[in-house]
Amino acid sequence: MTLPAVPLLEARNLERRFGAARALAGVSLSVFPGECHLVTGPNGAGKTTLLRLLAGLARPSAGSVSVEGEPLAGQPLARRGIGLLSHQSQLYGDLTAIENLEFAARLYGVPDPGKTAREGLAAVGLGTRGGDPVRSLSRGMVQRVAIARALLHRPRVLLLDEPFSGLDVQSSEQTLALLSDQRAAGRALVLVTHDPHDAWELATHTHLLVRGSWALSGTREVSLGDFSRRCREALHG
Repeated sequence: MTLPAVPLLEARNLERRFGAARALAGVSLSVFPGECHLVTGPNGAGKTTLLRLLAGLARPSAGSVSVEGEPLAGQPLARRGIGLLSHQSQLYGDLTAIENLEFAARLYGVPDPGKTAREGLAAVGLGTRGGDPVRSLSRGMVQRVAIARALLHRPRVLLLDEPFSGLDVQSSEQTLALLSDQRAAGRALVLVTHDPHDAWELATHTHLLVRGSWALSGTREVSLGDFSRRCREALHG
């Protein structure tokens, strides 16, 4: 497959400083349609900081982020090209699943929020649970509602922070299948995880972030065992 000339998501030489400390130091990333970039690394490596910069929730100290060639900084339309799944669901527990999605659809200015919300729940296999309060749903169902919310405005790029955390085997398989469908539909995915195992088959590219810089970065051409060995070598020398 011939890739388009412009990536859906591109980061160039990203740096993020907090006083004298550097959380990120010269990180670059290009993500094209149908790719899933798996980002792993130890605690404090800068994974969540990277995702926040890619989502436009924080500004880099240096470097830039663009979506389909448009700068992310100060460009609301470029930010609409991004869907974000946070580590915490950010859903309102006392509202029903459909109410949560309708509220988000209105914030995005999506036409016919009710219809969009119903279609979103159906797409993640929860069309019959729209009237249930989110607090009554299982962890896996909450995750699927959160993914539906991230997709309401039809973003081309999906950013995922620990999407398999706390899920049982069945819920992990359902989430993996849902994300695989999104990748097959041509969306670009960046998936942050502390454990590459759950997302390994989904990944097209793998990255190890250590102390704010790539220690490993490339296409997923090795087995999970080989990648884990290379990670250990990079971490421990």
